[in-house]
Amino acid sequence: MRNRVGLGFDVHPFGAAPPLVLAGVRITDAARLAGHSDGDVVAHAVADALLGPAGLPDLGTLFPASDAALRDADSMGLLADVVARLVDSRWWLDNVDVVIAAEQPRLAPHIERMQANLLEVLAPLKEPMGLGINVSVRPKRAEGLGAIGRAEGIAVWAVALLSRG
Repeated sequence: MRNRVGLGFDVHPFGAAPPLVLAGVRITDAARLAGHSDGDVVAHAVADALLGPAGLPDLGTLFPASDAALRDADSMGLLADVVARLVDSRWWLDNVDVVIAAEQPRLAPHIERMQANLLEVLAPLKEPMGLGINVSVRPKRAEGLGAIGRAEGIAVWAVALLSRG
């Protein structure tokens, strides 16, 4: 068995009117993040955490902001495309750990739905005889420090463990 670890990171400033989209969860009382797609920093960070260890190009190379067809794209759909690429390359996913740094909005009420949405999209990467995929999403605050602490945007880190038999 061969294991590889990937690290994904994404950050977006707050921009347009609601809704904020994180891991496919629409939070209607929070401003949307600026971006070419729907600005879902969780989906973006998870996608890059998967792409790196599989030796595939990063998310911005696969889905460039210069592509007008991707304007307002559903980032969970882009993540599903990444998952299909890994399935084709015969990779399995053991776990994904996500940390969301945000001062606002309060994310705790949305964590279970975020985890469920990620599990649904990542399900094709389950090892056929494996135990399943573990997905953890944890919100953190920057305690007023820096751009994130001033509530100018949201940053996300994701770590993924891939394996191949």
